[in-house]
Amino acid sequence: MHFDLLFQNFFAYTITGLAIGAIYALVALGYTMVYGVLQLINFAHSEVFMFGTFAVVWVMYAFGADPTTSTAATIGMLLVALIVAMAVSGSVALALERFAYRPLIKRNAPKLVILISAIGASFVLSELMGLRDNIAKFLTIDDTFVRYVDKARDNTSLPLDINPHRVFTLGDYGVTTIDLLLIFSALVMMLILDQFINRSRLGRGIRAVAQDPESAALMGVNATRVIQVTFLIGGVMAGAAATLYMIKIGTTRFNAGFLLGVKAFTAAVLGGIGNLRGALLGGLVLGVAENWGSAIFGTQWKDVVAFVLLILVLLFRPTGLLGESLGKARA
Repeated sequence: MHFDLLFQNFFAYTITGLAIGAIYALVALGYTMVYGVLQLINFAHSEVFMFGTFAVVWVMYAFGADPTTSTAATIGMLLVALIVAMAVSGSVALALERFAYRPLIKRNAPKLVILISAIGASFVLSELMGLRDNIAKFLTIDDTFVRYVDKARDNTSLPLDINPHRVFTLGDYGVTTIDLLLIFSALVMMLILDQFINRSRLGRGIRAVAQDPESAALMGVNATRVIQVTFLIGGVMAGAAATLYMIKIGTTRFNAGFLLGVKAFTAAVLGGIGNLRGALLGGLVLGVAENWGSAIFGTQWKDVVAFVLLILVLLFRPTGLLGESLGKARA
């Protein structure tokens, strides 16, 4: 164990942990929203995030970005990429709801069947991205879109460099613009979503369906529309997380969503599955715990620490750190 390494670099491990935790939190919102309404885990949500990461890369390709691109142009491209990634992830999430969930929900299928459908959809989406070169070749468009489909099962990186700039020093660590961007973005998006759920008409509909679907239907709430909005919101948040992920990490691949999706699900359970504020708290706590664990035990134990933390929380507080369901959220 290397506690001295953690103490010597405490602020570095903590701030970078919060930055990664912010990404976990935004992806966790998709899990917690769907669970709050349907009492189901959307295991294909990780691929919704993955599609967003590729949308960011492809926007950069479309703009002809390269390492010589100026800072002002990079910021402009990233803003466009954010919008496109949110739109792409939101669309993929809506497609999941329409084809993997709605037919089974209408037939009152057992939840286990719906869960299996979500897992199957996850593999389908992942493999579609991994086979995009073969699909393009079959459609005879591989020459036109070669940069977008080439080496489909390899890592795909941003075509430009995003260099962080130090803003201020905290202890022994220089907090960068990227650190602040990730943490601040997660807090702002969480605040906006929280206000939307608590104050808007659609938000009240979501809470009503989450709390009592039958009573909500009797009161005129369109459950199908509520479920669509729920998936859309989760997808949009995943697209935002995908943009932040590419800014921070810079590389994605066809199965990039798997491990991060598991971590985000862990964050949702850690904070209290079905709790929006719990998703934020769980993501930040998980990111910090991972970094602290990697400092103490070594980087190879990083994932072990994350899941041991989850087990401990479930043993001593099964409802998570906050434990309040979406249906009981304060108005």
